[in-house]
Amino acid sequence: MDRIALTLLVFAFFALCLYGMWRGWRRQARTQSVRIPPFPEVPSDPGEPLLTTSGIYVSTTRSGHWQDRVVTRGAGMRGPATLRLYPDGIEVDRRGAPGFWIPRADVVDVTTAKGMAGKVMGTDSLLVFTWRLDGVVLDTGLRGDDLAAYPHWIDRVTGGAQV
Repeated sequence: MDRIALTLLVFAFFALCLYGMWRGWRRQARTQSVRIPPFPEVPSDPGEPLLTTSGIYVSTTRSGHWQDRVVTRGAGMRGPATLRLYPDGIEVDRRGAPGFWIPRADVVDVTTAKGMAGKVMGTDSLLVFTWRLDGVVLDTGLRGDDLAAYPHWIDRVTGGAQV
């Protein structure tokens, strides 16, 4: 009988932990929905893509705070994604989650990083876009399938090659 009680106590503890994490995630999403405006939607006809790369969308964080994941409006969900560069912006097309648009005029910087919001690697394996959204500066990271494409993205977006 003691073994059953101990087993039930352990399961109850884990259930309580999961409930607490779920509540924290929901509270953070509610708080961020007030501070962070909705992400721009992809234009209906953005034109022909100049660059395309696929990989894993890691997260969007407040710039300079690599562990402060933006979770509001589905932005906190990691998953497969395709980035497409257009003359007017960057499309982040996420499978199974809402995609969004980063206007070219709002891009502050493009760089590589070793880690972002729970995803840490030993090398600069993340392509990170720093951009402004109505006064809030954000970092959006992608772990690309082809790391050799990163210099092309950095050159094209930061102005190294004219579009």
